[in-house]
Amino acid sequence: MTKLRVSDMDLYYETFGQGDPMVLIHGLGSSSRDWEGQIGYFSRQYQVIAVDIRGHGRSDKPAGPYSIPLFTRDMAEMIRALDLAPVHVVGISLGGMIALQLAVDEPELVRSLVVVNSGSEMVVRTIKDRIGVWQRTLIVRLMGMRKMGEVLGGRLFPEPEQHELRNTFADRWAENDPKAYLEAMKAIVGWSVTEQLHRIACPTLVIAAEHDYTPIEVKSTLAGRIDGAECVVIENSRHGSPVDQPEAFNKVLSAFLARNG
Repeated sequence: MTKLRVSDMDLYYETFGQGDPMVLIHGLGSSSRDWEGQIGYFSRQYQVIAVDIRGHGRSDKPAGPYSIPLFTRDMAEMIRALDLAPVHVVGISLGGMIALQLAVDEPELVRSLVVVNSGSEMVVRTIKDRIGVWQRTLIVRLMGMRKMGEVLGGRLFPEPEQHELRNTFADRWAENDPKAYLEAMKAIVGWSVTEQLHRIACPTLVIAAEHDYTPIEVKSTLAGRIDGAECVVIENSRHGSPVDQPEAFNKVLSAFLARNG
């Protein structure tokens, strides 16, 4: 097990392969294990660093409050401590938010930026938005993490042939610490870097699943606010594109890195 002391906690990470460094940042309630479909593929050409963000996986789970800038500082400390900069950064969902914040706050650390099924803000503006936050909170508090994993797994992997993915997802979700999960969820609500996107100057790719929670137009708009950014859609995919469409995802990411390596 490889851990690095950052701020007030030990951060878990794994390194695979050799070459230009690529940091993979997972989403809310997940861990570095979600990149299994990418690690073997990209470690043939890159040094792949898969990390568990604070409160997740095998990293420490200190008391909150958590915030996107705090997660980002952890990543920046890790990149500097391991002498990796500049790195290709790939983040999905919450990890995409951290990647965006890193590109805004620490541009010298980021060689290229890939944002997967994410956005530049999570501002609660409607009753529907608020209900969505309440639902997750109530499920976790009243029924536990496994139930939350079963609910989300059904949304992410609804096809009959995806039953093993659903089961694996629920099993892994059940391992989450409820307090850390809720702190991470609270960190997302109200966060925004929309007004700072013009500061991002590195090559940027926004990957959007055809059937993600939010419309493709949201990701297209995000890409349009970053100079030179591309937006690519993964067909027949939902929020977990690296898992449900690994071959298509790897092809898109590989092509982007080849153009901007």
